[in-house]
Amino acid sequence: MDKFFSTIRGFGLKRGPQRWLGGVCGGIAAKLEVNVAWVRIAYLLLGLFPGPAFVVYLAAWLLLPDQRNAIILETFLKKLSSPS
Repeated sequence: MDKFFSTIRGFGLKRGPQRWLGGVCGGIAAKLEVNVAWVRIAYLLLGLFPGPAFVVYLAAWLLLPDQRNAIILETFLKKLSSPS
């Protein structure tokens, strides 16, 4: 699993500090060097169509590292596997 999470970190995409929910749109905006409002509008428009918009956002929130380079899913899995 460490290689998987290292690969995710290698993309250079992080959840952004400009957050409404999980910071996914802020991170995408920072990577693309565009205003975060445009990314949020694009996501809202995609959410109007039937499809996996919510699932994609949730997966990005779980897999993208935050500003400290911590990945939520990785932290959760480590807590599950470590003895109490």
